[in-house]
Amino acid sequence: MDSYFLIITVIDVFVLAIMCILTKHNETLQKRQRRLFILSFLLIIAISLLEVVSVAVDKGPASLRWVNIISNYLGFGLTPAIPIILAAALEKNRSTKYALIIEAVYLIFLAISFPLRMIFYVDQNNQYMRGKFFGIFIFIYIAGIIYLLAMTLRVIASYQNKSKTSVYPIIAFVLACTTIQVVFPQVHVTWLCVSLLSILYYTYCNGMWQQLDGLTGLLNQKSYLNLPASFPQGGTLVALDIDDFKHINDTYGHLIGDQCLKEIAACIKKAYSKHGLCYRIGGDEFCVMLGENAEPEACYISLLKELDVRRKALDILPSVAIGSVPFAAGDDILRAKETADNNMYQFKRTRKKQVL
Repeated sequence: MDSYFLIITVIDVFVLAIMCILTKHNETLQKRQRRLFILSFLLIIAISLLEVVSVAVDKGPASLRWVNIISNYLGFGLTPAIPIILAAALEKNRSTKYALIIEAVYLIFLAISFPLRMIFYVDQNNQYMRGKFFGIFIFIYIAGIIYLLAMTLRVIASYQNKSKTSVYPIIAFVLACTTIQVVFPQVHVTWLCVSLLSILYYTYCNGMWQQLDGLTGLLNQKSYLNLPASFPQGGTLVALDIDDFKHINDTYGHLIGDQCLKEIAACIKKAYSKHGLCYRIGGDEFCVMLGENAEPEACYISLLKELDVRRKALDILPSVAIGSVPFAAGDDILRAKETADNNMYQFKRTRKKQVL
């Protein structure tokens, strides 16, 4: 066995074991997310060790042929499950169920096709060989990577992630390494690359979740304080505040209050996110930074329509007060927010007089 390959595998397993420990104690992640990320790391460790076993017994005694067969079967069979598990860690989605069904069908197909030498086979001399339809495995594996990418882009769009383009080089890196492995089968780099993918993906997702408000899914206060860097050209800063929110909590309880916050946040995101970034900066306070070409009045009209629609299901949903101010490059974000707040309070007073 190539000593270099063995050393790389040992380092790979050691790093992934550390990742399992770090993930277990990561309080940013939900329990389900921690469990799935750890499962993906453990699965990579298992398949990496299976590859070591298959390389060690290949061309060895014929009595070990069954070990060679099983290790290759499990390696080829479980590989596509890794991007599926990573996608499931990102978001609980109905498509994950279908992806797992496809994975189960693939495992059955791989077992049935082995006597036909379609994807791989181990001859009577205990030598591993690729089958005529080895491309089926490559197709399934790449399909899993594309599924992971599609799910990631879907969640990124939902969570307004500001570093969405960085996911592309991560996926490109894995596909490039896969190509190298296919062209040069004697170079065992696949699992090193998959390990790096899982770690990079974990880091990317963890960074994304740290930008989010846990209740509403909008960007959080920490992200808001870095807002000028997201809009170097400036735009319009919009401050939003829920009317009489304390009355909602006192009358209906905090669970209903949280539901109202989530509903209003969803309305804000639907009305404004195509034109800027939406933040929950604390309690019942929200903020939106619109791009310089956005139309604040049109966005506000859209918000009112969204709130009216949602009141059909939750009739106690309160109204939202709004204030805005132009925000130029280099302006102080706190001072601009203070001006927007003052405009919002003026909006409240004017509306209250109109009601009276």
